[in-house]
Amino acid sequence: MTDFGAIDALLAGAKKEVPLPSAEERRTLREELNLSRAQLAQALGVGPSTVGGWESGRDPSGEVREKYAYFLEGARSKLAAEAAEETSAEDSASSESDADSQGDAPADAGQAEDSGDDDVDVLAAPQPCVLCGEPARHQVAGFPQHLDPAECGSAVPATATESAEGTEPAQSERGVRVVPVGRRLQTADTPDLIGTAVASALAEHSGDVESATEALVKRAIPDAMALLDHSRMGGRYDVVAHPWMPDVLRKQSSRGADQIWEARPKWSRSELPAGKHEITALDVNGAYLSALKTHLPLGQLEHSTGNHHDRRRAGIHLITPPDWEHDAYLPNPIGSRDEPGPLWVTESTLRLLLRVSGPKYGLCDPPEIHESWTSGATEGLLEKFRIALKDARDRAIADNDDVTLEYVKAMYSKFVSTMGESNYNRELYRTDWMHLIRSQAFANLWWKAHRAYDEGLMVVRAMGTDELHVIGDWRAVFAEGRGVTEVKVKDVYAVGTG
Repeated sequence: MTDFGAIDALLAGAKKEVPLPSAEERRTLREELNLSRAQLAQALGVGPSTVGGWESGRDPSGEVREKYAYFLEGARSKLAAEAAEETSAEDSASSESDADSQGDAPADAGQAEDSGDDDVDVLAAPQPCVLCGEPARHQVAGFPQHLDPAECGSAVPATATESAEGTEPAQSERGVRVVPVGRRLQTADTPDLIGTAVASALAEHSGDVESATEALVKRAIPDAMALLDHSRMGGRYDVVAHPWMPDVLRKQSSRGADQIWEARPKWSRSELPAGKHEITALDVNGAYLSALKTHLPLGQLEHSTGNHHDRRRAGIHLITPPDWEHDAYLPNPIGSRDEPGPLWVTESTLRLLLRVSGPKYGLCDPPEIHESWTSGATEGLLEKFRIALKDARDRAIADNDDVTLEYVKAMYSKFVSTMGESNYNRELYRTDWMHLIRSQAFANLWWKAHRAYDEGLMVVRAMGTDELHVIGDWRAVFAEGRGVTEVKVKDVYAVGTG
């Protein structure tokens, strides 16, 4: 027999999701109330990057959606009431004296553009904006850009009314707004979130190192995102957490991969000289941590064609790689690849190829670039985040603090691995960044292999991001230790007969 009571309860509890305004209006409502993302995020119990995602087109669900809708409706009502009061006051002032009314200027009229920011300069001639590529009259910290987001081609698309009137939309309807914030005030140094978290975990678990470490590793992803948010305070650009991505950056199936080749080395020397040899397997410390310093695109990726590379931009590129004739003693910069023809590589791999093909090294021909997806870039976007993690790691090593060491390692490794299409990190969706950082780690290992070869060592193997096998006095080439600029011995073994 059908349980009609259960059906009635189901119907009684069913309800439609609370409607939300457009992403553009959400952001406008918050900004007109002079509220930061961090303030709103704290009130809603989420991270600032989550609020940024909602303002870029993502929709919350469940209870937090209802809270967000309540805030937006309240903000709309408050702004409408304030506007009505201002209109009433202006009407009253106007009725008192026509002469006075004619003499009053709008509140924002005549405000001179603030030129007190040392980082902002007026360009003698317009240059392409680092975000949208359109001519800009100013530059911030050496990057040409529009100071007014309304002028920037990376702003949200024009409305249907504007299009009907003949105004060209600033970008595709797939786009996400990227806001230059060159005049944002710098804030104090990032607080010691890592030390505080470790102390709290140890106290919560009564000093049990194993339990505290396990708890910290489990929360590594949200804690890394919180550290990123703090490190970005005072930054010149808002991090675009959920931009539109081209198809080559999307998984071809639920369990498949996208089309980006990360150039992961898996190379072994084919022959060794006759005799017995002692081989040292070196372990490169903090490979992903070091790779956070790489050229990352600031805004949404834009398509271009032609065999041209703009060093002010970064992204992914379809290239035909050059022939590599040194495989007998050095790994190929594009990694171990059997299939010939074009392939999609990251900025990190392309810059490695361009450098080794240049006049200083001349190891190969330049790659041929067919098409690219790029945006204006900077190498220091994650630098404060990286330094905070590195400093905590250094202190942990000096203090023999294994809890902090494992926690920091989990933070940066999981941060990199979950910023793509992952269910474990919903606050940051930058598949392009994930590939760029990974391939930068591979490029860093390649340069260590080249340095070893250049200094007279015999390179035997190069694997992944952190494994380099050599024959010879490696201590004369690399510093030994646990720091991110040092290497440590992973294994020593003998091959051959003598």
